Amino acid sequence: MHDAAYIKRRDEIRTYFDRTALEAWKRLTSTEKVSGVRATVRAGREAMRQSILDRFPADLTGWRILDAGCGGGVLAIELAHRGADVLGVDLSPQMIDHAIEGLPHIRNGGSVTLRAGDMLAPELGDFDAIVSMDALIHYDAKAAENAIAGLAQRTRRKMVFTLAPRTKPLAVMHVAGKLFPRGDRSPAIQPVAIERLITATLSRPDMADWQARSPRRISRGFYISEAQELVR
Repeated sequence: MHDAAYIKRRDEIRTYFDRTALEAWKRLTSTEKVSGVRATVRAGREAMRQSILDRFPADLTGWRILDAGCGGGVLAIELAHRGADVLGVDLSPQMIDHAIEGLPHIRNGGSVTLRAGDMLAPELGDFDAIVSMDALIHYDAKAAENAIAGLAQRTRRKMVFTLAPRTKPLAVMHVAGKLFPRGDRSPAIQPVAIERLITATLSRPDMADWQARSPRRISRGFYISEAQELVR
């Protein structure tokens, strides 16, 4: 069962995407020209997506993968093109509808299914791998730890996810975002002490057979995020 803090935060994020920022995110994930700030975010997200993909083999035939917080589905599609059967889950029904409209033909025998819902829902089943790009960054350290541990129980091989590092530049951006709010800006991210969070997660009894691989941080202007890989 999810704790009350997770549920409250989850519902805030769903409201943001469905009522406030869908059009802004459509522009961000498209090829149309965007402002300087959003251009750095777009470049950062593209670099992070490639960093996540680099942690998987070119042939994913036979893999079942969950894209937790799939957004527009770009990462899910790339994994499917490598032969995986990918389930993409996002809190926003409108975002999922938008992603389904843009689904291409999937090559190499893979498949993509996109669904609105909670990425932690146990009824989604078990997976060979789970990816989660810039979804956990909206939760505090304890909620993120619980989410990672919960997902691990349904994962056979590996998890690759991103966290927002607690850095001075990110702290400044975080404060500026609160001082000068805009309706289409993302809900405040939750920078965390990543090394401490990963250590705490791997110290849990239910994570005894997991270990961490080398992380990679991507920093492009207003985009700062760190990819973590845990493997069985």
